[in-house]
Amino acid sequence: MAALFTPLALRGLTLKNRLAVSPMCMYSATDGFANDWHLVHLGSRAVGGAALVIQEATAVAPEGRITPADLGIWQDEHVPFLRRITDFIKAQGAVAGIQLAHAGRKASHASPWQGGAVVPEANGGWTTVAPSAVPFTTDEPAPQALSLAEIQRLVDDFRAAAQRALLAGYQVIELHAAHGYLLHEFLSPLSNQRTDAYGGSFENRIRLLLEVVAATRAVWPEELPLLVRISATDWTPGGWTDEDSVTLASVLKTKGVDLIDCSTGGNVPQAAIPVGPLYQVQFAERIRRETGLPTGAVGLITSAAEAEIIIATGQANLVLLARELLRDPYFPLHAAHELDAEVAWPDQYLRAKPRR
Repeated sequence: MAALFTPLALRGLTLKNRLAVSPMCMYSATDGFANDWHLVHLGSRAVGGAALVIQEATAVAPEGRITPADLGIWQDEHVPFLRRITDFIKAQGAVAGIQLAHAGRKASHASPWQGGAVVPEANGGWTTVAPSAVPFTTDEPAPQALSLAEIQRLVDDFRAAAQRALLAGYQVIELHAAHGYLLHEFLSPLSNQRTDAYGGSFENRIRLLLEVVAATRAVWPEELPLLVRISATDWTPGGWTDEDSVTLASVLKTKGVDLIDCSTGGNVPQAAIPVGPLYQVQFAERIRRETGLPTGAVGLITSAAEAEIIIATGQANLVLLARELLRDPYFPLHAAHELDAEVAWPDQYLRAKPRR
């Protein structure tokens, strides 16, 4: 059996293979509500053989949306349609995951195909928040620095979102602490200029993430996994580094986190990122090797052979695909055939299963 198609146990959950759908924003919701687009998009990847389907960044508060069209889970009314999605995913033999997120200073923007510019309040936008009043780019309005009381309300928002995620049928939570969104903004000295208990030292800058992890773990069942996505480096002098990520992962390992999803960048616009095939896998490998905590690898992984090597050589425990699964929702089924691994196909599709 190819390593890519061996099961992966995380707490009381077992993934049937090592391929996961990386969370990808669809910018297709209204007032945070999921709809048929999300059902078909996520459901088709479950039909296609992915073991874990992680729903896009789902805002824990209205002001935490990247765009007005983001999914949300800040109110109970969001739960029923999300439950419809998770029921379908699980019926295909996959695990339903959700990424809980707050966009911080990168919130209140238009969808990419609408240009991605800041949406002013007059057009349905809102004032953004961040650890410090430092805008993402110099031509954007400065965010509002969060007060201590607002930080505690934010922790409560994540806790409540985790409770709703459980009601909605998700079996995995991933906390989004990457790509320049709020939790990452607190981690990085490039965006966190606070002088209180949430800024300055490394211990202070990771404080909010640890509080969110604790609040989430307190309401998330012991038998279900908790993942954290990080940007392992800011790719910028003076920013968050891979050494910081190793240290953070060692701490998170003791706090009930079960896997680190290792991405990079996103916190500053001028970062010089050496983009190329498998360019982020090195960070998943280092964190796994130096901490013993399971990791997920992402970033321009486009072939079955690449994914197989990552797992077979121990560079990561899980491969998360994004664009490749947009191009081919059935990548896992095709990869199994290419790697000569026997996997179950949906009964409805058996007539199309390739012969060996």
